Amino acid sequence: MGKTIAIITARGGSKRIPKKNIRDFCGKPILSYSIEAALKSGVFDEVMVSTDSEEIAEIARKEGAAVPFFRSEKTANDFATTTDVLLEVIEEYKQRGMEFEYGCCIYPTAPFVTPEKLKTAMSLLKNQEADSVMPIVQYSFPPQRGVEVEEGLIKVKWPEYYQMRSQDLSPIYHDVGQFYCFRADRFIASKKVVGEHCVPIIVSDLEVQDIDNEEDWKIAEMKYKLMQSEKEQEYADKR
Repeated sequence: MGKTIAIITARGGSKRIPKKNIRDFCGKPILSYSIEAALKSGVFDEVMVSTDSEEIAEIARKEGAAVPFFRSEKTANDFATTTDVLLEVIEEYKQRGMEFEYGCCIYPTAPFVTPEKLKTAMSLLKNQEADSVMPIVQYSFPPQRGVEVEEGLIKVKWPEYYQMRSQDLSPIYHDVGQFYCFRADRFIASKKVVGEHCVPIIVSDLEVQDIDNEEDWKIAEMKYKLMQSEKEQEYADKR
């Protein structure tokens, strides 16, 4: 069975939220949640953090992740893509004599990632011959009924859908921006972390929150606390 690596991408620079990747989130650095989920899932031979920051590396190692090398200048700047980072990590490991059949990119600000989700994703990746697997969530309001503003006035984007009932419209989903599991050889060949044959894991809106500003951060903490409270109640009900 081929080896599997979890790559947590945690660059040091953050403009909108200073030190975003290691800021305290409900009692511990937000990066810790991604590392903990990856380690507890038990499906990875290597759990590493790709960073350019010694401060982030120190926290990552303390949480149990490997930081065998730092990012190059090319992948530490504002223009580097996730694909650039993953390719560099895979190549660096190869040069060190370690190759992986499967990979999983986990973002460092993803406290809603759980060991169970990662287990499910890796199982789907292997058993369904998928190129990749990623979690998605349904839009809370049908995008088909969206409007635009032109010259100060509202204009319906797709008039043919505007009068239709929500339940009569096909559900549309979006990437939740938490993790992507992939077959390493197909990723290297296509340079696409989301492959042509990508299998979804559908999650609830409670487990999803972009964190780009202070308001997002507060909402994410509220959602996380609510999710934990529901888990505790579910556990208590089973006892």
